[in-house]
Amino acid sequence: MTDNLRGVSDFSPDAAVMLAEVLRGLSLPRKNIPSLYFYDQRGSELFDAITELPEYYPTRTEISILEKHGAEMAAALGPGVRLIELGSGSAVKTELLLANLDATAAYVPVEISREHLLAAAARIAADFPDLEVLPVTADFTEPFELPDPTRSRVRRNVAFFPGSTIGNFPRGMAADLLEATRREVGPGGAMLVGVDLEKDRDTLERAYNDAAGVTAEFNLNLLVRLNRELGADFEVTGFRHEAVWDEAAGRIEMRLVSLREQQVNIAGNQFAFAPGEVLVTEYSHKYSLAGFKALAEGAGFEVERVWMDPDQLFSVQLLVVPQEAVPHSSAGGT
Repeated sequence: MTDNLRGVSDFSPDAAVMLAEVLRGLSLPRKNIPSLYFYDQRGSELFDAITELPEYYPTRTEISILEKHGAEMAAALGPGVRLIELGSGSAVKTELLLANLDATAAYVPVEISREHLLAAAARIAADFPDLEVLPVTADFTEPFELPDPTRSRVRRNVAFFPGSTIGNFPRGMAADLLEATRREVGPGGAMLVGVDLEKDRDTLERAYNDAAGVTAEFNLNLLVRLNRELGADFEVTGFRHEAVWDEAAGRIEMRLVSLREQQVNIAGNQFAFAPGEVLVTEYSHKYSLAGFKALAEGAGFEVERVWMDPDQLFSVQLLVVPQEAVPHSSAGGT
């Protein structure tokens, strides 16, 4: 461990929490499993592979925005930032931002996959030897304790939330997450968030149904994890991957479709699947600029800057908390 890399603060959900959430989701009339459970070590590796696929535009487009506008973003954030990355993953985009920031007080990567977190945190610590790196394992949608740097004074808290992950939450939950983040960064704080924009159905559906089948393997790996960690007996070959654009809800819906009538057992509970029945594993909401602005403002943020690629496929948005921030209720929505 390098001198600037602190040991992991662990607030990750335990197996009992995971079991309870999975059982609750499978008991619903329309079965679902929280998408955060995609990210065991294998799932994290597969997602990294997805980001490099030709059909998957969000990652390369967001990287191009960060490469072109990173200096402007850093100038807008100012010096002495404690950068808190929610769902840090491999932290590739983070390096582009850190390279431009001035006198960063600390980098706090928050990730549910411990192995992935440790590898990325070690790489960042090695690449930025003057930066204090304070890794946290946690489900960032739940409260966790923010570690304090020991080397530098924090002038501003900034949450970094790239990758369009905000789109994985139904709009009401996204508003709740934005409000919780606004409280975490505090008055004068900020959030730099990746927001995928509305576009044509064909581009969207190809992005989540790649020809190489990597997204399908990523989706099915969720069942592999449930079998391994919860003692479930999903027959993985009894399901197929599907991702479709829901025009009314403004989102891609990723599913596992049962290929036949079957029963699944988990911890003494049995769940029946009919042929063609879907198990929803992830949403990916897409926004208009006006729609996301309304969501952010409802959560107590102001949209200060928006950076986009020339084709307006994707945006990186700077949300700020007014210095005289007052308690704010969640905007909700559908």
